Amino acid sequence: MMLDSLQQSAPLAVTAAAVLGLLVGSFLNVVIHRVPRMLEREWAQQAAEVRGEHAPAEERYDLIVPRSHCPSCGHRIGALENIPLLSWLRQRGKCTACGASIPARYPIVELATGALSAIAVWRFGATAEGLGAVVLTCFLIALAFIDLDTQLLPDNMTLPLLWLGLLFNLSGAFAPLPAAVIGAMAGYLSLWSIYWLFKLATGKEGMGYGDFKLLAALGAWFGWTALPAVILLASVVGAAVGIVLIVAARHGREVPIPFGPYLAGAGLLALYFRGPLANLFGVG
Repeated sequence: MMLDSLQQSAPLAVTAAAVLGLLVGSFLNVVIHRVPRMLEREWAQQAAEVRGEHAPAEERYDLIVPRSHCPSCGHRIGALENIPLLSWLRQRGKCTACGASIPARYPIVELATGALSAIAVWRFGATAEGLGAVVLTCFLIALAFIDLDTQLLPDNMTLPLLWLGLLFNLSGAFAPLPAAVIGAMAGYLSLWSIYWLFKLATGKEGMGYGDFKLLAALGAWFGWTALPAVILLASVVGAAVGIVLIVAARHGREVPIPFGPYLAGAGLLALYFRGPLANLFGVG
């Protein structure tokens, strides 16, 4: 009944997607903050096991426990303080207990998720394609910000994203399944080849394996024909930003710049313009 209403009323579907996107964006902030810390704990436990040591017992820490709290004073965030976007505005970007600043990135993630979810449903409707576009958008937002913070693209996010792309393309939602399978392989192998050519030529690592897996995931969603445009867009924007950082912000040449956010941005462009982009490269 609800699905029928959403399919029959585009404004209702877009509004529902925006509201749901705001709520999911609030959860994505938790994902962005906690997933890298969860991985660090896991790696520390594995390292202790390799050394034959007993890892110290730690309190539960995952996406559910502990409850969200202020990192400055430990104040637990109540329901009225956790309303996406509105709570941050009402509190003027500060903790209600200690007055510490709450980074503007939190409402930015919520707003971006809500807006892009609404755009996805407006473009694809309340359909399987619309659901897939929203799912892809949420993954890309989370991965982009995690990479910005930590220069990590976790396997427990990039690999499920790849399989989800193939799942949606069982019915050809975004690309024919054969093109999606080839896209996943070509996406990984293309950056893997560049990585090794650069390493053999310079002795340095130009990117991480997470970048290979993210591009493989994008290939699984859009097919191999979208990959040249995705790689070019991500590389051009990444190079431009890198030059600006080096020149204007005195960003050291030896300081690595995460490539994941540019791949994620190129992926979002491919979501809406993959046809024109593929035709531009003569592979449509």
